[in-house]
Amino acid sequence: MKKLIEYGRKAKFYVRVLSGYEERRIRSYRLELQKRITELAERKKAEIRKIPEQLILSEVRQMVEEMKAVNKQLEDTEAAINEYFKPVDKQAEMIVEMKLQEEEKTMKQMMQAMKAQAVLDNQDAQKIANINITKDEAATR
Repeated sequence: MKKLIEYGRKAKFYVRVLSGYEERRIRSYRLELQKRITELAERKKAEIRKIPEQLILSEVRQMVEEMKAVNKQLEDTEAAINEYFKPVDKQAEMIVEMKLQEEEKTMKQMMQAMKAQAVLDNQDAQKIANINITKDEAATR
């Protein structure tokens, strides 16, 4: 029985080969394989084209993260510097206020001295005017 089934299979195969069915089937299978290989190659090419873009984007993201970290460090450092110099700034402010107060006192003293000098100058001018008036009166008499 097995030999009969085997003989039937061989006969069927010969009929398919002689009719051209097997050749068409082999061609269609080859074309299908070729089509799959072409599609796979196209997909791989597309993926390979995307790789540089992805690398660039990942590098840009990494650089942005690094820049954010550096900015954070700068802000922290700036805050620490400001905190460190607060006492110095307060002392400098106190010194400036003291200097301004000293200058204000000096200006007041100078104003008083100038007023006193102006009063003395006015008195001298009045004395001279009085002397001139008395000389004119004496001359006219």
